[in-house]
Amino acid sequence: MTSRIVITGTDTGIGKTVFAAALTDALAGCYWKPVQSGLDGETDSEAVQRLGRIDARRILPEAYRLATPASPHLSARLDGVTIRPESLSPPKTNAPLVIEGAGGLLVPLTKRMVFADVFARWRIPVVLCTRTGLGTINHTLLSLEALRARSIPVLGVAFIGDEQPDTESIIAELGHVRVLGRLPRLELLTPDRLRQAFREQFKVDDFGEVLA
Repeated sequence: MTSRIVITGTDTGIGKTVFAAALTDALAGCYWKPVQSGLDGETDSEAVQRLGRIDARRILPEAYRLATPASPHLSARLDGVTIRPESLSPPKTNAPLVIEGAGGLLVPLTKRMVFADVFARWRIPVVLCTRTGLGTINHTLLSLEALRARSIPVLGVAFIGDEQPDTESIIAELGHVRVLGRLPRLELLTPDRLRQAFREQFKVDDFGEVLA
């Protein structure tokens, strides 16, 4: 059995794709983005491949590629696509698999289902990526409640941004959650700098211990 980890976030644009690239690289794993909304410019899969220097064969094709950059339920409707969440199943791989959701946990896939509902069916351990800035305590604690309300296993939280010791400690305490590390803001985001920052701030064994 190979390890499988879901990467989700408290919101969109917090840096979880950058984190996913670093983790995929660290685990020598594969990467899968089930639903990609927005095809203009670099997609998340392309960003992970570039930033993690991941072999193209380890970037698995998305189940849905939607042109409109919007919530998947809206993007699918505008593109004339029907998303069937029940058909989403993690692909089998011979290496650890990093799965990245879209936006936050309650981003709707359809009018009736959100991403967290799919994660609940999978029962794969989740890493919750969260900012260190203002407002993150509320967003993170709410996200942890949403995960636990659905009995989704939580591996831990990964902070992204400048160091904020009090914020990080209160989230760990009130959220009853393990802090896996903090990915600092990188002035120059390159594959080498990302790899170095991840290895300085995180323990790979904390992720490799997950089996699903």
